[in-house]
Amino acid sequence: MALNDSTTNDQALLDAQRELWHHTLGYIKSMALKAALDLRVADAIHHHGGAATLPQIATRVALEPSKVPCLQRLMRVLTVTGVFTVLGHQPADDDDGDGDEHVAAYGLTPASRLLLVGSPSVSPFLALMLDTTFVSPFFGLGTWLQQGKLPPEQSLFEMAHGKKPWDLATRDPAFGSLFNEGMVADSGFIMDIVVRECADVFRGVGSLVDVAGGLGGAAQAISKAFPDVKCSVLDLPHIVAGAPAGTGVKYIAGDMFESIPAGNVIFLKWVLHDWGDAECVKILKNCRKAIPPREEGGKVIILDMVVGAGPPDLKHRETQVLFDLFIMFVNGIERNEQGWKKIIFDAGFSDYKIIPVLGVRSIVEVYP
Repeated sequence: MALNDSTTNDQALLDAQRELWHHTLGYIKSMALKAALDLRVADAIHHHGGAATLPQIATRVALEPSKVPCLQRLMRVLTVTGVFTVLGHQPADDDDGDGDEHVAAYGLTPASRLLLVGSPSVSPFLALMLDTTFVSPFFGLGTWLQQGKLPPEQSLFEMAHGKKPWDLATRDPAFGSLFNEGMVADSGFIMDIVVRECADVFRGVGSLVDVAGGLGGAAQAISKAFPDVKCSVLDLPHIVAGAPAGTGVKYIAGDMFESIPAGNVIFLKWVLHDWGDAECVKILKNCRKAIPPREEGGKVIILDMVVGAGPPDLKHRETQVLFDLFIMFVNGIERNEQGWKKIIFDAGFSDYKIIPVLGVRSIVEVYP
């Protein structure tokens, strides 16, 4: 019995070690995905009709020949983790000691199809998320949590870089381009789905103001899908100065903390998660001043995350709480329903409705 108890305890220790190793090496999955983005592996496979051998991928991505075995190991990680898929095996002619058969070809999955250049593509957004500028602040997360003597408003990002990300984007052209391309790509991806799955929230709307709408990707998608809706974008003067012409969208220079132009509907896409409760209440109060009463069609449409909304599976929940910890690097927060309810009612609104049909994000309709 003692031997069995010892064996059981040892197995429990080994299982615990494996669990910690799995978490510790989690960043390797992110870096493997970044390498696939940098090399454009998905496009290499797509170029060969959706099925490519290792030599074909290596040739397409201009790999140094001596690194082909390393590419094979990278692809093994990317297939085990589900980014790509294996299309058959062939017996190994040589014995390299790892017991693996050679992969006949690699194929695309629904996930890796979203990495292809073109629309819809999430690659620019993922490139931003995986960039050193966004990743490096998290090396100091523990230190930041301990440094209570710092100004409480100083974010983890500011501790690492001395500036807020949007300020850095205006001062560093390379990062600014990466930042803008990432935001535009995310708008293009999610708004295509929004106008299909959430069309009812825009029907009958006369005018819409996209607050902090950047270069207008979301507003342009709404305007194209609903030509009767007069769409405007409010953003800071230096953002509006770079807005494209001939889009059918009106651009207005201003500050959402000061005032918001009048419209039947105010649209806030991924804005409020950047701010604390006090700032959100101030923004929402300005939204309330800008819209007519509910019986006249006035409302605020929020596209953001509602933690706990949507499917109950572990990956869905884990993605939401991981993104909440991520957005903390700018002192932001991904709120659960109670968090949303608090700021909505504190801003003087009377009711809201959550529509969880956008994956880990939701539409929240807010009524005066």
